[in-house]
Amino acid sequence: MQIPLLPSELHTTERPSITAQWTAVVRALELDRPEPERIVSDEFAPVFLTATSRAVLESLRLGSPLVRRAERHELAGVSAFVLLRHRFIDDQLRDALADGAEQVVVLGAGYDSRAYRFADELRGRPLHEVDLAPLSRRKAEVVAGHPELFAANTIRRVEIDFRTESLTDRLLDSGFAVGVRTVVIWEGVSMYLTRLAVSATLGALREICGVGSRLAMDFWHEPTGRGRYDQARRAAAQAIRLFGEPVTFSLAPDAAPGFLDRHGFAAVDVAGAAELVARYATGGRPSEKSLYAVAAQLN
Repeated sequence: MQIPLLPSELHTTERPSITAQWTAVVRALELDRPEPERIVSDEFAPVFLTATSRAVLESLRLGSPLVRRAERHELAGVSAFVLLRHRFIDDQLRDALADGAEQVVVLGAGYDSRAYRFADELRGRPLHEVDLAPLSRRKAEVVAGHPELFAANTIRRVEIDFRTESLTDRLLDSGFAVGVRTVVIWEGVSMYLTRLAVSATLGALREICGVGSRLAMDFWHEPTGRGRYDQARRAAAQAIRLFGEPVTFSLAPDAAPGFLDRHGFAAVDVAGAAELVARYATGGRPSEKSLYAVAAQLN
């Protein structure tokens, strides 16, 4: 029998997402910093780690001085971006809830803990976590196993096979209220989809969300330069394919407002690497230049 050397594509396996675990490791490692120096404080992140991810986290902690030095290198900017986009989206969520949004949708929820970190701000407003069944079920098991840590909340887990099932239908089945102001979080997902899939998702959201709904997400733009760092970035994006989660969709920052506008969303904030660093970064950490965060409002 031949043993596969590479992870299967997420839709064809029961394995946890490698990239979702990696982003949880990054958030967990951030907790080692003094609170004023953290970009994000996610005390729930360590609980979601697998045994392998916990071993990686401990290794990083053992090499802390070297890790802190490496974090300031340009090519380490992806790790900082993971934190910076999380903080950016946190701010968008907080502002939208304060402004009267009635429900929240987290697309590709992974190990997102906003349902718990923002429990007070949500005040019983429903939060729909949408993801593949294996990821959604593992997360539910972790939460159920730590009742002392995870506060009771109005969380509706929405299992979906994005290849065969309608996002609209699955959300309606979970009690999604059509036509009301909604916060949609779409973090770390668009770059792993096709342009057609991204457009279809935005089209579905336009149809079921109310005017004034807020969308917070991130995009990847394939580097086009010939410098060694640009070549390294392109190689890194291709290398993710080895984990069964290939990067497939690229959108330039200056094209994002027009792309979103064609789907009914007006961009209100496009934050590239320099802007994210200026707002949130600590410890001299740069952000990855090929990634950026966007907030938009449904017209």
